[in-house]
Amino acid sequence: MNPQSTTATPAPHRRRRTLNRVSFVVYALLSVMVFVSVFPLYWMFVVATTDSATATSLPPHIVPGENFLYLARLVFDTVPFVQALINSLVVATTIGVGQAVLCALAGFAFAKLSFPGRNTLFLIVVLTMTVPAQLAVIPQYLIMSNLGWVDTLQAVIVPGLVSAFGIFWMRQHIGSAIDDELMHAARVDGATTGQIFWRIAFPLVRPAAFVLGLFGFVSAWNDFLWPFIVLKSPERYTVQIAIKALQNNRDIDLGLAMSGSFLATLPLLVLFVFVGRRLVQGIMEGAFKG
Repeated sequence: MNPQSTTATPAPHRRRRTLNRVSFVVYALLSVMVFVSVFPLYWMFVVATTDSATATSLPPHIVPGENFLYLARLVFDTVPFVQALINSLVVATTIGVGQAVLCALAGFAFAKLSFPGRNTLFLIVVLTMTVPAQLAVIPQYLIMSNLGWVDTLQAVIVPGLVSAFGIFWMRQHIGSAIDDELMHAARVDGATTGQIFWRIAFPLVRPAAFVLGLFGFVSAWNDFLWPFIVLKSPERYTVQIAIKALQNNRDIDLGLAMSGSFLATLPLLVLFVFVGRRLVQGIMEGAFKG
C-alpha cells in the first residue's frame, strides 16, 4: 500500500474546501455591498424619527427615535404632500408607459425598417446621449413658454416621453429578438407594419420594454431640476419639489426634510417589492441576448 494515500487529502475534499472559501468571500462581499446600499436608507429613517440636533450629534445615534409620526404629520401640514404624491404618480406613470411604447416604436423602426437616412438619424440619436441634460433646459423652457405649458404637468411629462437611451435600448433588443424571416413571413400573410409591431415585435420584447418603463418611472419620480424650473404653483408640485418646499431659506430642519424624503421613497420601495423579480429577469434577459 502506498503510504502517501493515507495522509493526502482526497481531491473531492480539496475542491469542497476551495468552494467553501470562495463562497465565504462572495457572501462577505455581498454582505458589505448590501450594508453600503441599505444603510443610507436606514440612516434617513433614523433622522426622520429625531431632530436636527440629534442628527448632527457625535457620536451619531443609530437607533430610531419616536418622532416619526409627528414629523410625518407636520410634513402633510406644511406642504400639499398628498397632492404632490398624486402629481408624481401621474407624471412618472405616464412617462414610464410612454417610454416603453414610444421607444419601442422608434427602436423597431431603426432596427427593422429601411428608410433614407436611417443610420444617420440613429447616430444623431446616440450622440444626443453625450450632451448634458442641463444644456437643454433653456430652449426647453422657451418651447414650453411658447406653448403656454409653464406651470402645468404636461410641461414635465412631454419632454420625458422619449429618451435617446430608451431608443438605443429597444433597437438592440428588437434587432436581436426578431428575425427578418419572421417579418417576411408576416408580410406574405398580409400583415401591415403596425400589425407586425403590435402582434410580433412588441410581445417578444415586452420584458425589455417593462424594464425601460420602470427606469423611466423611477427617473421621473426622482427628477428635481426640470420640475423645479417649470412648476410654480404648490398644487402642481411633484414630490421632490414638495420636499424642497419643506426647507427654509436660512436653516434646514433635518428631521422634517428626512421625514419627507422617507415618505417619498416608500412608494419606490413598495414598487420594487412587487416588480423586483421581473426587473431582474428583464435585465438578465437583455444581458444574455446582448
